[in-house]
Amino acid sequence: MSEVKISAEPRTEFGKGGARRTRRAGKVPAVLYGHGEKPKHIALPSREFAAAIRKGGANQLFAIDITDGTQVLALPKAIQRDPIRDTFEHVDLILVRRGEKVTVEVPVQLTGEAARDTLIVHDHDTLSVTADATKVPDHLEASIEGLEAGSSVTAGDVELPSGVELAVDPTLPVAAVTAAPTAEQLEATLPEVEEATEEADAETVEVTEGSEGADAPAAEGAENTEARTEA
Repeated sequence: MSEVKISAEPRTEFGKGGARRTRRAGKVPAVLYGHGEKPKHIALPSREFAAAIRKGGANQLFAIDITDGTQVLALPKAIQRDPIRDTFEHVDLILVRRGEKVTVEVPVQLTGEAARDTLIVHDHDTLSVTADATKVPDHLEASIEGLEAGSSVTAGDVELPSGVELAVDPTLPVAAVTAAPTAEQLEATLPEVEEATEEADAETVEVTEGSEGADAPAAEGAENTEARTEA
């Protein structure tokens, strides 16, 4: 993965208020740490950072040029997003050096098509691997081509680029191939689903009625209190 050059500036405001003002200014609050150095608070340009993550993924390597004259290499360690606005709220970045080995989580993509009438269960969609900080792959691939029901793919079956090593047990399940339910099996489950839905609806009605009844004594008590007050 090639590195992305990005500018940054030191942050002097901290806390929720400072972070909000940073985001309103079109920047992402971030913290740089690692190698025993004191954490450094910086602000990254939102558009450039978002574009880099969309293209390179969560393990995109950044060459950061800070306005105080500091130049560093860093990898995202934790990224906080706003699920509604789909914006970046905060980023933790870990300092790395060229030639340094790092352990990161990399997405696993399944390739090919399993045998007909099967379903794929993706048990783990990321794997922990160790690689050169400047050569972290943006994804890994595991083939399910032609696999029959009852087959499985483990971490040891995943294709690894040169210089990349697994950091997990090779027997860790990545995907499993199961038989797809037949039309008869699906029809057989329909009555059970309908019955469960009816029971849930009945319980909802009972709870609602019980809640209305429970409110009545409180209302009566309030009336009695008003009567005593007038007396």
